[in-house]
Amino acid sequence: MKKIKLPQSYFNYISFLGTIIALIAWISFIFLIVMVDVFNSGNVYSELFTYLVVPVFLVLGFILIFFGMFLKRRRDRRGLKGTDDKLIINLKDNRKRNAILIFTSITVLFVMSTIVSTYEGFHYTESVAFCGKLCHKVMNPEFVAYQNSPHARIKCAECHVGEGVSWLVKSKISGFRQVFKYLNESYPRPISTPIENLRPARETCEKCHWPQKFYTDKLHQEKYYLADSCNTEWNVILNMKIGSSHEALGLNQGIHWHINPDIKMAYKADKKRETIYWVELTNTKTGKKTIYKDEENTINADSLKKLPARTMDCMDCHNRPSHEFRSPSYYINNLFTSDKISTSIPWLKKIVMDALNVTYPTKEAAAAGIKKQITNFYKEKYPSVYKKYDKQIANAISEIQNSYFQNAFPEMKVTYKEYPRHIGHLETNGCFRCHNDKHKSPEGKTISKNCYLCHSILGQGKKDSIVFSDVNKSVKFIHPVDIGNAWKESNCMDCHFDLYK
Repeated sequence: MKKIKLPQSYFNYISFLGTIIALIAWISFIFLIVMVDVFNSGNVYSELFTYLVVPVFLVLGFILIFFGMFLKRRRDRRGLKGTDDKLIINLKDNRKRNAILIFTSITVLFVMSTIVSTYEGFHYTESVAFCGKLCHKVMNPEFVAYQNSPHARIKCAECHVGEGVSWLVKSKISGFRQVFKYLNESYPRPISTPIENLRPARETCEKCHWPQKFYTDKLHQEKYYLADSCNTEWNVILNMKIGSSHEALGLNQGIHWHINPDIKMAYKADKKRETIYWVELTNTKTGKKTIYKDEENTINADSLKKLPARTMDCMDCHNRPSHEFRSPSYYINNLFTSDKISTSIPWLKKIVMDALNVTYPTKEAAAAGIKKQITNFYKEKYPSVYKKYDKQIANAISEIQNSYFQNAFPEMKVTYKEYPRHIGHLETNGCFRCHNDKHKSPEGKTISKNCYLCHSILGQGKKDSIVFSDVNKSVKFIHPVDIGNAWKESNCMDCHFDLYK
């Protein structure tokens, strides 16, 4: 059997270097494929290296091989008188035939590997791990919130990119800019929202959530706990008027009236979409338009004209569908309700809210600060309580810390205050951004603040003395703490944004 010989032009330092690089990359690629896909021992960084970094070196190695051969052939041609080194394809020549066989086999394997690597690399960049873990300093808050959201099994790209080539290209171009900011740490803390030029909800959300489907009313029950010595339980039972009272009426009434296909709503607001200056309601059947302007938060005509008009869609209310950062009051109430912390520990709600309303610089400082403030409170003011409930207090601190770290991220300066949630109106203005009795049309029409447009109160009160209403009626709202008529004269957010319930 004759030896397989390579072309003379191959024997040069540049081609040797390219061969070494390609071989190292090839061996690394095979090794990492086995480790990641067979033994499942890889992580987010090994996948990045396998499908994105290693192939670059593989390609570089082959480029160097052929570049070295090109330079060697050109150099030899200039120094030789004969034509022995001319490229002549002669399959009868064992040397030429072997060279063609070797390079054909390598090229086929190279192309196949590149295709597989590119395919896997593309899918990797669309994965949840790539979005949530790779840039963990920046995306950790969103990734943690996403894992605890109703959309935890939906891939990031299905909402943030969606179908079609055009938005894929836009997302990749945007991604390069974001990677650059991440590498030189020029990203803002916290990340600014809302995201500008986000793909319309009708092209993403509505692929699963059918807007024309009738949604019936929903019974909604909440348990709150007051910041008193008994952590008093306060119940509120609401009939949420998501759709019309009868199916035959479709979307003519209720909260989802806003997505009625017979109407179109547009608005102009500040960059955060918290203050809405101008609302335009269009009846798509008749073409009639009604314009409402906020009489309190005014803006001059020129500035208003320059503001872009945004067509209202699902994201204007459901603005945090997968990345919710809830307030301390919300998750502490849930911990009480689920019996993860005990309501029998006097003043627990109050001291916990005091501890969680502190701004901490780091996660470690938060963990230590929460523990210290709660522990010292009982040791110094209620030593007998601490002695009696020391184990329950220790357990409560652990549960509170866990919930805090799912909703607050000190290093990125992320809290519920930075990312307000627009559903409802308790801790943010939400619905009251428009429904505040201050948006009026030239004809005198008002965007009403009437609470009973969206819900009726079927029951409310302390645990053992709940006042109930007939299902088709509503009891009058009672504030759990007597504040007179103050709750009628201001928005809920004015107190609840910074204080506990």
